[in-house]
Amino acid sequence: MVDRIRHDAPVLVIGLGRFGAATAGELDRLGREVLAIDEDERLVQKWSERVTHTVQADAKNVEALRQIGASEFQIAVVAVGSSIEASVLITANLVDLKVPQIWAKAISRSHGKILERIGANHVIYPEAEAGERVAHLVSGRMLDFIEFDDDFALVKMYPPKPIRGLNLTESGVRTKYHVTVVGVKSPGKPFTYATESTVVSNHDLIIVSGKSSDIETFATLGN
Repeated sequence: MVDRIRHDAPVLVIGLGRFGAATAGELDRLGREVLAIDEDERLVQKWSERVTHTVQADAKNVEALRQIGASEFQIAVVAVGSSIEASVLITANLVDLKVPQIWAKAISRSHGKILERIGANHVIYPEAEAGERVAHLVSGRMLDFIEFDDDFALVKMYPPKPIRGLNLTESGVRTKYHVTVVGVKSPGKPFTYATESTVVSNHDLIIVSGKSSDIETFATLGN
């Protein structure tokens, strides 16, 4: 059932706090049809001009969800995180309504496990993920950091001093540092994929892939 969900299927977003509002707003910007609900009328009014459809409703009440047509959605995002009880109850309601794909925000691992057990297909830990990302960015050399499950990361960063002014073969990025420079962005020029002959200058930004620990080491070279 989940596999047959259309890539542009409408999305039900429950909770218009920072996380829910950002999710609903970005989906709307991407052209997806969104119904965003919250029991706080003030938040519903605040976001009514930025998200196509907003409704005041208490998603803890399964009948309220039925009335707004929640069972017709194939994808729902439970963005309520501050109250574990509310988050769990709303997720259970969506499971009862047979919504096939449920994404739910969790504020702790134990909260996430409960959400998974009652039927959430995807559990998101925005605070933990943001904290881990910031920890990598505070050194100042990395500008963005995305880590995947198997300790593989993709990073936008300034080039360390030892590789500047050399092409990627001469600097031995892969052999010495065990990372791959995927692409380069020079000032005023479009992003380009890197080749062995690409020369990295002082003013460039680079995209690097590799193990998180190797990228951390690479980022501190020449400091």
